[in-house]
Amino acid sequence: MGDFELFAQATDSAVTLYWDKPACAAASQRYEVEVEGREAVQVDRTHYTVTGLGPDAPLRARVCMRAGETELFAETACRTRAKRRRVDVTQPPYGAAGDGATLNTRALQRAFDDCGAGDCLYFPAGVYLTGALRGHGDMEIFLDEGAVLQGTDRPEDYLPRIPSRFEGYEMECYSSLLNFGHLDHAGGPNCENVLIHGRGTIASGGQKLALAVIEQERERLRDELIALGDGIREYENEHTIPGRVRPRLLNLSNCKNVRVTGLTLQNGASWNVHMIYCDGVVTDHCVFRSEGVWNGDGWDPDSSEHCTLFASQFFTGDDAVAVKSGKNPEGNAIGRPSRHIRVFDCESAFGHGIVIGSEMSGGVEDVRIWDCDLRVSMSGLEIKATKKRGGYVRDVCVRDCVVPRVMMHAVPYNDDGVPAKTPPVLGDCLFERLTLTGLYQASHDGGDMRPCAAIELEGFDAPGYEIRNVVFRDVTLGGASQGVKIARAQGVTLENVCATGEN
Repeated sequence: MGDFELFAQATDSAVTLYWDKPACAAASQRYEVEVEGREAVQVDRTHYTVTGLGPDAPLRARVCMRAGETELFAETACRTRAKRRRVDVTQPPYGAAGDGATLNTRALQRAFDDCGAGDCLYFPAGVYLTGALRGHGDMEIFLDEGAVLQGTDRPEDYLPRIPSRFEGYEMECYSSLLNFGHLDHAGGPNCENVLIHGRGTIASGGQKLALAVIEQERERLRDELIALGDGIREYENEHTIPGRVRPRLLNLSNCKNVRVTGLTLQNGASWNVHMIYCDGVVTDHCVFRSEGVWNGDGWDPDSSEHCTLFASQFFTGDDAVAVKSGKNPEGNAIGRPSRHIRVFDCESAFGHGIVIGSEMSGGVEDVRIWDCDLRVSMSGLEIKATKKRGGYVRDVCVRDCVVPRVMMHAVPYNDDGVPAKTPPVLGDCLFERLTLTGLYQASHDGGDMRPCAAIELEGFDAPGYEIRNVVFRDVTLGGASQGVKIARAQGVTLENVCATGEN
């Protein structure tokens, strides 16, 4: 038995190994990966993919690291997936057309419905225009290079509405482009074992679809919005209420053991990958694109557990990652936290960065982030809430990252609804070996970088609800930084925090 845990995700020809970064690991730690029957390799990231394997083949692997006098190792035994029958969606009886013009919703839904546990739905190169599709457990979907599963920009193609959750509230929303599982906050998984992979793209109607949905919903809610009057100021903007029903790109509800790998995930009408009440979702080696999409988050675990994201790149219109768990009394009552979240070896090329909140009323705990480059982002690393939320954020550890800034604070927007009985509790966080540039991306065109405070902590103005027990250790502040701002906080430790003239 080893000293840390080694995980494995398999296709029928490759196994991707990954592991948590041990607490004693150096910033640029190297690991030796030994795979039975192959020469050992050295890697400087906490993942490695073994390729060129056959189907249903056993694999034994060992990862070893040395840090000073300490030597740790982990081992695993796994198998590649059995070879599945390839079902080409362009062939009879489905006959989907990859011409970018033919609407393929009926043909593709039939293929989804027919897909058995021994099948793999195969998309060859082409653009497959479609509306919402509903999947099920034990599905495998493969998009070849040049294949684009392209959602339309028409709201009517995302009906019927389905039970979902958006910005913390359970409600009926438009169906997403891909939908798996059925929402049940009191229940466990009802959809398991899904693999979506390949070298292609899953895309939707982006901002055009978003605005079309918002305008239709605004008309439907016309009287309610008029009656709200000045109460609209509690919301982010005038689009917030009608915008909550927008479809996502990929919606996972009450799912377990889902992997999305190798794909470009692009232009959902709001968030791109949204997992609600899920357990065991792995997303790796993906590119997220949603520039110009309001609320265009990349990857959002929402009251979900054991969710892992790595080796991915973000060009997002909002948060690259947003960890959530419900809003105000509803989120408190449901009480399903997001926990055991891992994000590593990711890069932000555009967007807001990695965020916890602001909807976190069910609690967030055990979040680990390491080896990420978020220097091109707006928020960097942000833990945020409003006083109405209740709940907690605790046990967050961020190591060996480059970011503009770290913020833990209250925000004034998205503050509608009945308040919880108490403010949130934020604390018990470690930020170690970070480079904080003090320059954030201030505009959505990507060209305006402005100076900011490298560290900003501000708790709630209620006794006992200050930010608590936060450690910054071995942190470098860039030359553009406007320093450190701390208010309403207790037990904040700054250990070896120093400034440099470089950014």
